Amino acid sequence: MKSAVMNIKYDFSKFSDAFLNQNAKLNLISKNEEKFLFEKHIYDSLAIKLFFDKYNIIPDTLLDIGTGGGFPAIPIALEFPNIEVTALDSIRKKIFAIESIKNELNINNLNTICNRAENINDKTFDIITSRAVATVSVIVQYAAPLLKKEGYFVAYKSKRAMDEIEDAKDILKKNRLQFIETLDYTLPLDEVYERKLLIFKAI
Repeated sequence: MKSAVMNIKYDFSKFSDAFLNQNAKLNLISKNEEKFLFEKHIYDSLAIKLFFDKYNIIPDTLLDIGTGGGFPAIPIALEFPNIEVTALDSIRKKIFAIESIKNELNINNLNTICNRAENINDKTFDIITSRAVATVSVIVQYAAPLLKKEGYFVAYKSKRAMDEIEDAKDILKKNRLQFIETLDYTLPLDEVYERKLLIFKAI
């Protein structure tokens, strides 16, 4: 499972098997999406590499808010074993699935929290990610208080990304987050599937 666009080191075949086993029990993604597990979920999750490479940064800690079935948290933890990754979601069955995959694959750098982001007040993180959770206006209010000084928030988005940033100007200022740039990429599919990483920095 290599890509001509991103150099992916980890072999995700065992993860795919483990995830699909959990998906059969818990319906984490739709059956139609299973055939595109690598392209639409694993590869998309690893677009964070574009950010790491450009900014020449590998963080010590990363929090994934609203991780769902573990994206991008699990692929990041597998690809970057030196990053302490925390997967956060308020839905117990999703956290159970992630914990099951963690145990099956011995992912020692992956932690889970079953809670809402606004209830976390004892930790801060170098990087916070969020994928397919909420608009920028909403999610930055959860992410900002959990960022370390000069930490980065990275939001995975699609076409309406710039509209969301425009709508969130006042909220970004209130939460002391600065929009830095957009990193564009496409998924390895026959159809053109455009995606964006929105990069914000705590100021």
